[in-house]
Amino acid sequence: MVAARRKAAETMKWTDLIIEVLDARLPEASCNPMIRDLRLHRQRPCLKVLNKADLADPAVTQAWIHFYNQQEAVKAVALSSKKPSDVAKVPGLCLTLVPHRGTNFKPLRMMIMGIPNVGKSTLMNALLRRRVAAVGDEPAVTKSQQCFDLNDRMSITDTPGLMWPRIEHDSDGYMLAASHAIGRNAVIDEEVAEFLAGILLARYPALLTARYGCPVDRLDGAGVIEAVAKRRGFRRKGGEPDLGKASLALLNDYRTGALGRSSLETPETRSAMLSEHKLAKEEEQESGSTSSPSHETI
Repeated sequence: MVAARRKAAETMKWTDLIIEVLDARLPEASCNPMIRDLRLHRQRPCLKVLNKADLADPAVTQAWIHFYNQQEAVKAVALSSKKPSDVAKVPGLCLTLVPHRGTNFKPLRMMIMGIPNVGKSTLMNALLRRRVAAVGDEPAVTKSQQCFDLNDRMSITDTPGLMWPRIEHDSDGYMLAASHAIGRNAVIDEEVAEFLAGILLARYPALLTARYGCPVDRLDGAGVIEAVAKRRGFRRKGGEPDLGKASLALLNDYRTGALGRSSLETPETRSAMLSEHKLAKEEEQESGSTSSPSHETI
């Protein structure tokens, strides 16, 4: 990741515009702050592509589009990189952000960035209309940068997925794990599934009922996992529900869209989470300032 970040920073010197690919179901949680810092340092405009929009709640996605379009030198678009008609919009949107480029004398140099497994390579292949980048439902499929000419007036560079060294908010980590941006070796499936179930209970209980055929109005996240195990017949030796298999089933249903269209965060829930986090840090600092001066901070 350190090497990939260094290489990205070098390439950005010669790039006119950043195409940042986000997961439409969790746009801010899937937004790498390192990418933001790099492009702001170089003062590069950004097209934010909310990919996998066909899996997200359309009303929530529109709220995110409005949120990003209020930002300076940023334009947002929601699409599915598997739909050619959606992908065809991207070059034109890029040109609106950098209107002085895109000529035979000044080609538009674009750079695709994003965290692992948000669909960068799928978008790259669709833009070029040929398979040039490896695609897979696992993080970190792309291993190195690749640059291609889109046409005589545009070039595009694909980059490896960039994660940042420390995820500040626990909820972001769970959302990233639920969407498969973080590999299974870094998380506990049952914890991630329970978190996911909690969000679905709060916002999309009807999707759970429709998918698993059981009422969920009196359940919590853990109860949903147990209900899935019972409905699917996942049992361990001795007859106990196999919560591990049920967790994987729920996560897979969410990732593939089998549960239906849902979004894990909205601009409002994001703002509330950040405000709560800021307040907690302030209270922690105040508590630390009133402690005995003989105690060292480690």
